[in-house]
Amino acid sequence: MAGGSAFVGGLLAGPPGIAVGGAVGGLLGSWMTSGQFRPLPQILMELPPAQRDRLYQDVVAVLSNLDWTDAAQLIALVMGNATLQQQVTAAILNYVTKELKAEVSYRD
Repeated sequence: MAGGSAFVGGLLAGPPGIAVGGAVGGLLGSWMTSGQFRPLPQILMELPPAQRDRLYQDVVAVLSNLDWTDAAQLIALVMGNATLQQQVTAAILNYVTKELKAEVSYRD
């Protein structure tokens, strides 16, 4: 949306038109998509109890071979192991894409 309106603005008013067209297109694109995108943590917090339990079981399956006594130790074990981090992330993303039929996009 922003690119198209910047192009039209550039054709009509030159360089200032590119800036104005890009800004207007960006605002229009933002307005059109508002409410459609939510952060993954927000989605997970809003899950009903049954779905939250299912996700919990998927993540626990990844962590079942670990020996830990409290949450702090578990977090330290996972954060210190890149493979475990990838496995936990994959379990969560797999659940979100397969069970919730959500599309996950990454931002840098």
